[in-house]
Amino acid sequence: MSESTPALEAAHIDVRFGGIRALDDVSLTLRPGEICGLIGPNGAGKTTLFDVLSGIRRPDEGRIHLAGTDITRRSPVWRARHGMRRTFQRQQLFGQLTAADNLVVAQEWRGGGGGLAADLMAAPTRRTYERDRRARAAEVLRVCGLDGLGDTYAGALPVGRARMLELARAVADPPKVLLLDEPASGMTADESRHLSSVVRHLSDEEGCAVLLVEHNVAFVMELCARVVVLDLGTVLAEGTPAEIHADQRVRDAYLGTTAG
Repeated sequence: MSESTPALEAAHIDVRFGGIRALDDVSLTLRPGEICGLIGPNGAGKTTLFDVLSGIRRPDEGRIHLAGTDITRRSPVWRARHGMRRTFQRQQLFGQLTAADNLVVAQEWRGGGGGLAADLMAAPTRRTYERDRRARAAEVLRVCGLDGLGDTYAGALPVGRARMLELARAVADPPKVLLLDEPASGMTADESRHLSSVVRHLSDEEGCAVLLVEHNVAFVMELCARVVVLDLGTVLAEGTPAEIHADQRVRDAYLGTTAG
């Protein structure tokens, strides 16, 4: 993927539920390494757009491209294996696995270890892949501030740590595009600051494009270089945090009731 090719491009997306248009001619472009915020009041269409981008729902109209490839009809699994990852508002960890095992599982789709036979025979190839994947898991846990918690069961983690683990699992196999749905929900101020530093690391050091939905407007404005505002299924405004904060339409529709 060249620097001129968008990491993710959604063009003229329409989604209808009966007679209701949840998304109406929505277009969005993400560049490699960009951090973009998606905000708007409840019911604006943010989750529906995430569902369309990640492949959970097909649009009624419009096209989606990942690194230049048309993925409009591709499955969520295909998209994940080609570099698009997503977290959810409701945590979806493997609670009965350890934190480290959650990250190892996220890398298993690449295979190469010889399957069940190699596991039973403790084949050298399997041991090598297992060692490499656990090393990667340990490194990602460290970056995400979860060092020392690798042997802790995911289901025993407090909310803030569990959210960081979900992020860690999403990036254990490095993504091209990361969709974060309410990533700071339930986090303390310190945890939110660390989340910001991890997202910046992914953007600056690994060139990952990040799109995040977050009701904490201050968090979005501080972290994102660009903000897109949805209202009633349409793009109301798009610009820098300063431009969005100064936009009277946005203040009337959203910021005026949530940010003062």
